Amino acid sequence: MFEVAVIEDAAAAEVSLDPVRARLLAELAVAGSATMLAAKVGLPRQKVNYHLRALERHGLVELVEERRKGNMTERVMRATAASYVISPAALAAVQPDPSRSPDRLSARWLLAVAARLVRDVGVLITGAAAARRRVATFALDGEVRFASAADRAAFAEELAGAVAALVGKYHDETAEGGRDHRVIVAVHPTVHRAPDIGPANVPSVDTDGSPDPDITTEGKES
Repeated sequence: MFEVAVIEDAAAAEVSLDPVRARLLAELAVAGSATMLAAKVGLPRQKVNYHLRALERHGLVELVEERRKGNMTERVMRATAASYVISPAALAAVQPDPSRSPDRLSARWLLAVAARLVRDVGVLITGAAAARRRVATFALDGEVRFASAADRAAFAEELAGAVAALVGKYHDETAEGGRDHRVIVAVHPTVHRAPDIGPANVPSVDTDGSPDPDITTEGKES
C-alpha cells in the first residue's frame, strides 16, 4: 500500500468522491471483507460488494486474499493507498494553467501552480512505478512567524534573490544529458486546523487584512 496515490482518471475520481465509497476506502486502510465492512458502514453485504467492485475496477482497492467459508469464497480487499489526491488531469478541459496570468502575489496563481505540481508529480509517480524506479524529488516544509507585513515582504524579496542566485549558479543550458527540474517556492499564511474538520468546523485562516488582488469590487451610484 502506498502512503499517497494520485487519481488521474476522471471516472476514478468520480468513483472516489461517492460518500459511501470514500468511507469504504478509509475503512480499507486495513484489509477487510465485504462482510466485515457491511457491519462497519451499516449496509447489506451485497451493496458493499457492489461498491467494492466499482472501486476495484478503477484500481482504488486490490485483492489481498481469498478465503473459503463453507461453499462460499470470501474476498479480502485493501485500499491501494492510505490517502488519495485527485490530479487536475482528471478535469483536463478546465485544469488550471499558471501561464495564463502569472502573478507571484496572487493566491489564485499560487493555487494554479500547486495544481500543476500535483498533476506533474502524479505523472512522474505513475511513470516511475511502471518502470520500477524512484522519482528524484526534494521538498522543504516549515513555518516562519513574521512580526509585520513589511518583514514578510522583505523576506519574500530576499528569498527570491537567493533562489535566483542558486538557479544562476547551477543552471547549465548546454549540459549534455542534463535534465530540467522545476523549482517552486511558496509562502502563505498558516491554516490553523481543529482536530476534527467538519461542515460546522471550518479552519481559521490568517490574513494580512489587505484586499484580495484577485477580487474586483465595483461601486454603484445611488
